[in-house]
Amino acid sequence: MNEVKEQCIYVCGPYKGYFGKAEFDPAANLFHGEVVGVRDVVTFQGRNPAKLKQAFCDSVDDYLAFCKSRNEAPEKPFSGKFLMRVEPEMHRQLAALAEVSQKSLNQLICDFLTPLVHSPVAPRVNLPEGMK
Repeated sequence: MNEVKEQCIYVCGPYKGYFGKAEFDPAANLFHGEVVGVRDVVTFQGRNPAKLKQAFCDSVDDYLAFCKSRNEAPEKPFSGKFLMRVEPEMHRQLAALAEVSQKSLNQLICDFLTPLVHSPVAPRVNLPEGMK
């Protein structure tokens, strides 16, 4: 027998620089979500998109207030840095391409990635407006 699987994902943000992602749990008739891009665990839940959006904003506000009460800087959603592992030969070829292009390796890779996030593929993965 073929079983139909359902998945409903809700993406919210940006709110104060943070984004959230929630999945619908049909058994509980509830969305469960988490703020993405931070190591700290910041969760939220709601029964419909309006309540989910408010819960997301409240959770971000609570997280920021909690950090302030502890005199700790809240974790930023994204630092702008990430480690990428490639084969040594590819690393060599990219470095050579950057050099002949008179660019840093970082700039070369950014130049290649920028069209990707603005391509027709981006809307198909339902990126939030602030991430397009």
